[in-house]
Amino acid sequence: MRALIQRVKKASVEIEEEIRAEINNGLLVFVGISKSDTHSDIEYVVDKVINLRVFPDNNGKFHFSLKDSKDELMVISQFTLYGDTRKGRRPSFSDSMEPVSAEKLFNEVVDMFKAHSGLEVKQGQFGSHMNVQLINDGPVTIWLDSEDRRLPRNTIS
Repeated sequence: MRALIQRVKKASVEIEEEIRAEINNGLLVFVGISKSDTHSDIEYVVDKVINLRVFPDNNGKFHFSLKDSKDELMVISQFTLYGDTRKGRRPSFSDSMEPVSAEKLFNEVVDMFKAHSGLEVKQGQFGSHMNVQLINDGPVTIWLDSEDRRLPRNTIS
């Protein structure tokens, strides 16, 4: 499972010219689900996201997590995070989970965020064409891949 985490001052998702969700000050998390993802990948990503210290203290040092700050959270499904561009000019999405199973796992991700963060979790609509607007705060953008937890620490660059 992959997550692209962006600390935002503001974010919104629009579907069919209607704003479906919006947040102020918090994290916008794009989630991609691979064919091999399981419940343990969900647990890993959710725990990392809500406990990742990316909010600054008074000295500007990353000291607080989303759980500490009680800021807002928006989660958007994005299968294109598994786009493979190594060959040719068109990305291959062969590592992405097929939509029916991916939607089930994505809903589990959202439910786990709700259960473990204590926050209202805003979200897009799985499988829809969405227009996402954001103001990145910092900018702070973090890449998270659940496969990384399986690698020895010194091999992650």
